Amino acid sequence: MSTDPRRQVPRTDTLLADGQIVPAVERLGRLLVKDAIRTVQERIRAGALPPVDAVPAVLAELPATAAALRPVLNATGVLVHTNLGRAPLSVAAVAAVAAAAGTTDVELDLGTGRRGPRGEAALAALRAAVPAAEAAIVVNNCAAALALVATALGQGRELVIARGELVEIGDGFRIPELLESTGARLREVGTTNRVTVEDYTRALGPDTGAVLKVHPSNFVVRGFTREVPVGGLAAALAGTGVPLVADIGSGLPGPHSALPGEPDLQTTLADGADLVLASGDKLLGGPQAGLVLGRADLVQRLRRHALYRALRVDKTTLAALEATLRGPLPPVRRMLVADVAELRARAATLAARLVAAGVDAAAVDSAARVGGGGAPEHPLASAAVSLPEEHAARLRAGSPPVVGYVEAGRTLLDLRSVLPEDDEALATAVLAAVAG
Repeated sequence: MSTDPRRQVPRTDTLLADGQIVPAVERLGRLLVKDAIRTVQERIRAGALPPVDAVPAVLAELPATAAALRPVLNATGVLVHTNLGRAPLSVAAVAAVAAAAGTTDVELDLGTGRRGPRGEAALAALRAAVPAAEAAIVVNNCAAALALVATALGQGRELVIARGELVEIGDGFRIPELLESTGARLREVGTTNRVTVEDYTRALGPDTGAVLKVHPSNFVVRGFTREVPVGGLAAALAGTGVPLVADIGSGLPGPHSALPGEPDLQTTLADGADLVLASGDKLLGGPQAGLVLGRADLVQRLRRHALYRALRVDKTTLAALEATLRGPLPPVRRMLVADVAELRARAATLAARLVAAGVDAAAVDSAARVGGGGAPEHPLASAAVSLPEEHAARLRAGSPPVVGYVEAGRTLLDLRSVLPEDDEALATAVLAAVAG
């Protein structure tokens, strides 16, 4: 009889019935656990693992959740990092999502027992955050908001827009192609670098559906340039019946001292825009969403359009948005106002801890960014921990993964994009990654 331990591979059904593995089946589902078991069985057959260690090896192989997405520590210094999911949700928003995950009163008036307005509490919170708005709706992202506006106001008609605002918004998607896909015709005015009020007014006619103003958030044109601000356009359009729609992108609710050049929802509407569009998961700090605020009659026109049904958000997004607006300052806006002296102190503390453990580390000054296409010319003074360049890949392979950036032959972990309460997790992850 062979004594080869590889012939003693535990059976799949035996492992599935093990008392330590059964809770994992209940938590993750049978398929994911069976995948982990097969991986461990192959290791045993290859002689890389003793059969007696099968159960702990299976438990170690299991993912934390049934989804493939993994939590990541963002030490890039980019506060709104598109590749890392943009704005992290606040504790209040996470709790609201969990509460809304089950059966909710999203479209039920509990007092009357009849159908109620969908997401009214979230929309009320949005209007309270932007008092200049008469009404608001929420769709699944800002591009969807622009598509809805173009369809409802411009289908078969002309949308007037400056040539310098026909921008690419990321991943190859371009504003003119998005607008034309709705059936609207674009009436380009001005030149790449200059546009005047007269350019806009000369383009108006019986086929004009709206005038669009798109904030070119991820680039800046310098030199011989000219644009027409929202206030100037609103004054020129007064009495024409042509709505002015402003897509400001990043979604600041109001003016922010750290970003003096960044447009915000309240000011844009107060300056005369009829509708303003923005993202919910950038500087607002909430879930992915497209926000549309402004004149009640126009918002209602969008709400009653057939396309709105295809673009509306689910109950968890509404819950997260409301909690973001009503709850404590969300992480992105906490990061935005972080004190530089405190960032330096945190970097010094973390670097000293790593040095004491034998790691080549140092605290250095750095420059963080808003990201997500916002405020490209406003670097944020910050502080980082500097490590050898080769640690970047090890950190990304860790648990949790840590994503920094490489500059001048060193890996930098910028602390402006890391909340103070995550410093301990960051230190532990770095020490584990450096240890190999």
